[in-house]
Amino acid sequence: MEELPGSLGTSASFSLRLGQTIFASASLLIMSLGINFYSYTSFCYLVTIMGLVIPWSFTLALVDGYSVIAGCPLHRAGILLVIAAGDWVLSILSLAAACSAASVVEILSQLGEPFCPSKECNRFQLSVAMTFLSWFLTTASFLFNLWRLPSL
Repeated sequence: MEELPGSLGTSASFSLRLGQTIFASASLLIMSLGINFYSYTSFCYLVTIMGLVIPWSFTLALVDGYSVIAGCPLHRAGILLVIAAGDWVLSILSLAAACSAASVVEILSQLGEPFCPSKECNRFQLSVAMTFLSWFLTTASFLFNLWRLPSL
């Protein structure tokens, strides 16, 4: 059976998962450096969702890495369905977190210095950008695995 690049058990999937883990970790780290992030619900939501994305993506990166090294890709429809569903849920939650945090950052930056000092707002904007990148890679993983599913 021909391998679909990006589906579970391929080196492209490993790269996607590694990117998701790196961007989600960067987003979480940058947001956590902000002293007042916990004052806004959307920032807390972003931190919570990135806290879910990191172990999910890292675990699947380990599975992909093992599968590539051992040379035994996972082709079970049940496993692929669970992973595609998990990617789908996390991609929707990541997009919601990124959009809500981006809107709050935009409002705070328009209110000015008393509400959001420029250094802090820049940090929040960078964290949101990392969340969008993580979302993009999670959505790509979902689509590759969904595309692979009917052929099993």
